[in-house]
Amino acid sequence: MKDNQNVNRRDAIKLGLGATVLGASGISQAHEPGVKTPFPVEQVYIPIAGSDQEFPVRRIYCIGRNYAAHAREMGSDPTREPPFFFQKPTDAIQFVAPNKIVDHPYPSLTKNYHYEVELVAALNKGGKNIPVDKALDYVYGYALGLDMTRRDLQRFMGDQKKPWEIGKSFDHSAPIGPIFPVSKVTHFTKGNIQLSVNGVVKQKADLSQMIWSVAEQISKLSEANELFPGDIIYSGTPENVGPVVRGDVIRCQIIGLPDLSIKIV
Repeated sequence: MKDNQNVNRRDAIKLGLGATVLGASGISQAHEPGVKTPFPVEQVYIPIAGSDQEFPVRRIYCIGRNYAAHAREMGSDPTREPPFFFQKPTDAIQFVAPNKIVDHPYPSLTKNYHYEVELVAALNKGGKNIPVDKALDYVYGYALGLDMTRRDLQRFMGDQKKPWEIGKSFDHSAPIGPIFPVSKVTHFTKGNIQLSVNGVVKQKADLSQMIWSVAEQISKLSEANELFPGDIIYSGTPENVGPVVRGDVIRCQIIGLPDLSIKIV
């Protein structure tokens, strides 16, 4: 990677130019040395708070319906439903710098665009069948994130018993703030999580109200997939998800992390 590319990308991060996917000027070196490829493949990074290092993103996992009230508003019974997960592409990441209101493009094909505020856990170790009591040892740090959703497309596909990836996995659908290492913030097992639109609180809960804790999510995920360093987990959203339109400003808050703010454009 050329030095001037590094400078340009880091300058964009500092300026809060979140509409640009991080790593857009950085090329992944994951292949074996000496292997020739016909084109470069970009690696996505998230800045690490208080460091000049960046967190390389391997996979984005998301858990569905992980707060009881939200599960009910989505038509599920939280007392009977086991955890389920879906994924977003890594280039769905839109970095949002602290103390900035970053433009977020209203996506195509939808007329019902929803917010979902979430705590995000970032892993620096991997494995299979990870015990719950060891799972938090795999967490490098935490960030504040949004799982943006084309709700009409999600529901339309769900009604047809088809995968609803189109409603969840699209460009810029995973806004996220910087990752704070556990050594600086400890683990988030309780505390206020909330989201407001244009200054009006829409979502508000306590992290302790998760049906499946972050540790349990890591353990359950590792039963189905081998986890690796670079995986991040969006840990679910509270009740009262709802639509936004162009011009709306979303502000997300978790006690202990800087606010995340975007403007729908």
